[in-house]
Amino acid sequence: MGSNTVLVYLVRTALLLILLLWAPVNRRVFAQTELAASWAARNTEDISRDSYPVDYLGLPLNDEGRTRALTYNESQLAMIERQCEGWPSFYFLQGPFGLKIWSDTDPVRGGVIAYTIGAWEDRAPMTIWMDGRPHPSEYGEHTRAGFTTGRWEGDTLVAVTTHMKAGFLRKVGPPSSDQATMTSRFFRHADILTVLVVIEDPIYLTEPHVITKSFQLSAAPISPTGPPCVSTFEGRQPGDSTPHYLPEKNPFVDEMTRRFGVPREAALGYTETLYPEYRKKIKDTYVPPPPCTEDCGVAGNFVRRRGPTP
Repeated sequence: MGSNTVLVYLVRTALLLILLLWAPVNRRVFAQTELAASWAARNTEDISRDSYPVDYLGLPLNDEGRTRALTYNESQLAMIERQCEGWPSFYFLQGPFGLKIWSDTDPVRGGVIAYTIGAWEDRAPMTIWMDGRPHPSEYGEHTRAGFTTGRWEGDTLVAVTTHMKAGFLRKVGPPSSDQATMTSRFFRHADILTVLVVIEDPIYLTEPHVITKSFQLSAAPISPTGPPCVSTFEGRQPGDSTPHYLPEKNPFVDEMTRRFGVPREAALGYTETLYPEYRKKIKDTYVPPPPCTEDCGVAGNFVRRRGPTP
């Protein structure tokens, strides 16, 4: 083999290596949409659903999840050890706040290594790794934020979160287990960012739970951390028992039915009630209770509710 042939071979090899190293970065650059910004919550959707103690509308709970939810007592939040324990990652979509998103880039190749969604008082920051690293072993540490990896599908960022600690799907008690996973999709249309989240939990859900929320680009910066959570005395002494309800003893189980005529099965998160066919099924058989005028239940945050004024 002549020296010229060897030189051509080396040049071709070097070019091939350059293409292999830079092509993935170039694909990310041309496929991605800019997400790093401050995004203000539009709050046009009621997805928190934390105003009534037993409001599981739209949740596909199984029997175990429903039973566990009905044991929850809001007074647990007065316990010192529970005041700042934080919520799972999907609370970034359910809370009333906006999003602060920033990116970390590779200083040499320029590709995005990770996106970070800033924290809030009771929510940890969420890092979305874009560098191809694998998820930890199933025995790896579980945290409030979990472990998240992302990829681009066209102009949509798809993020998958695992390794979240057990927590709650809503503030009123429906649980999530440490086997729950979250798949998030970020769609940007001009100055509107729509986020779609799919939560799957083999322990407490019969099928995936879907949430969407829209945000608007904000010229005013949003804090990447939020105010600190500070625990204080709220009426529960350290060592006191954990407030809860025994099976069949939750006093709010019929509040949604008595106040709004919502069928009990729907308020309790039976999967069948999520679909339009359920309305057809009960159309000729369901009789709502008469309007409530007195003693209509107690809302979340211990506010007494009464019926409408005549």
